[in-house]
Amino acid sequence: MVQNGQPRLVGGSRLDREVRWVHVSDLADLTDLLQGGELVLTTGSAMLADPVGYLEGLAATGAVGVIAELLDAEVPQTVAATADRLGLPVVVLRRAIRFVEVTEEVHRSIVADQYEEVVFSRHVHEVFTGLGMRRAGVSEIVSAAAELIGRPVVLEDLTRQVLAFDGRGGPPAELLRDWDRRSRLTPSSRETAVTGPEGWLVSPVGAPRQEWGRLIVPDPADLGERARMPLERAAQALALHRMAEQNRTELEIRAQNGLVDDLRLGRIPDEAEAVARARALGLGPGLSYAPVTVRIVESSDPDQVLAQGRLTRALDAVRHSVRAARRTALTALRPHGRIDLILSSPASGDTEPELTQVCSSIRSSLLRVDGVARVAIGVAPDSTRLVDAARGLAEAAHVADAALSLPDGDRAFHRTTDVRLRGLIAVIRSDPRVQAFAETELRGLLEHHARHGDDLLETFRRFIESGGNKAELAKAMNLARPTVYSRLARIERLLGVPLDDAESRASLHAALLVLDSRTEPFVESA
Repeated sequence: MVQNGQPRLVGGSRLDREVRWVHVSDLADLTDLLQGGELVLTTGSAMLADPVGYLEGLAATGAVGVIAELLDAEVPQTVAATADRLGLPVVVLRRAIRFVEVTEEVHRSIVADQYEEVVFSRHVHEVFTGLGMRRAGVSEIVSAAAELIGRPVVLEDLTRQVLAFDGRGGPPAELLRDWDRRSRLTPSSRETAVTGPEGWLVSPVGAPRQEWGRLIVPDPADLGERARMPLERAAQALALHRMAEQNRTELEIRAQNGLVDDLRLGRIPDEAEAVARARALGLGPGLSYAPVTVRIVESSDPDQVLAQGRLTRALDAVRHSVRAARRTALTALRPHGRIDLILSSPASGDTEPELTQVCSSIRSSLLRVDGVARVAIGVAPDSTRLVDAARGLAEAAHVADAALSLPDGDRAFHRTTDVRLRGLIAVIRSDPRVQAFAETELRGLLEHHARHGDDLLETFRRFIESGGNKAELAKAMNLARPTVYSRLARIERLLGVPLDDAESRASLHAALLVLDSRTEPFVESA
């Protein structure tokens, strides 16, 4: 249509600017009539009269271009120069065209695009409203965004770990290639924006200043709002999903805590009632139930809010490990870094391998929680009755406490047969009489160590561990036998008892275990 007028660009640039509307006028001053984004159609009389003032006025109002029907009129050089300076395209027509037809066609196209955007916006709204109504999961929300955008979409957490993605049928290896490095080079923003060296479209996920992740379109190309709108709605849906899951999880945790308390204290003696209530809280059917206690040693932290948050994260890690092993359990968070579980075992026969797998996973997950220094897991005998298994939590807790005084090894869990004397000491270690006994037995050696800090205490510990075998002690400490004999003689003088006497060694060994249990680096948490 415009081509019929034999158009010629005489100056300016940026012909790719979006036209919001078309305005037809021969007025010299359009300041009060334009709002920005308009293409001006004119016969050119005002522009010929004052090229500089006319074009500067249009540029100031945000016009995107001028089409002037000049026919045979001469175009002043100042028109081209001013248009170039302002970056305002000026097109001259040498034949008359019907401006009304141009206006109708452009407006029809603009309205059609706007209507299409409205339809698309409504479709996006309906999709994510439906997902919210049926409590869709994270993967389903991410896939819905990818389908609406027509590009791969990735959800990551704040550590750049990919939580979910939809590659739109493309190879995941290519989509996630070197993801950690590429993601860290892409800065975050509080708003949806194209950012980073690869031009990723990134939208934060979570409430303002409480973001917990990012939604990313690695290849947005020139999608514009067609990608931005679904991505932002997906981010909102994920934030709401997380809030709902947290609320549901908190309620479930409190309910499970209460049920475990009731079972442990014998308030629910009826097995049928106990099983029914446990089923309602997610405990799967089991041929047996294992009482398990997890004990956590935390790094010293005076901030009790942070300490409590750590225990909550620890409980989340335990629950996640159980689910990952395709098992179910009732869990209860106790004071002082203790988590009780009643683990359901649907299999019959030897359940030891499955129990080892679950406990190994729990240990690994907990040791990745910031501030967790040590983990010990105690397990009591299985029971075919849920109420009996709950009563076994006391034994599991006793074993877990005792296991903390053992050397830190790679065992997935401990039973009563593993802790033995240490288990007894773990129970009675807080008794002042036991503490006085240990101090009396070892006083001479401890005071010497406090004054001099030499190797005598370590030599004594190795001697006890070797069962009083001096040859093994010399080999273990890489010492000559005369040196070992000399050190043991000094230790005997400090302790005032013969080390060759079996009863003396047993008494000293017990005192040493009490000492080790008291110096365990445990920090109480509210």
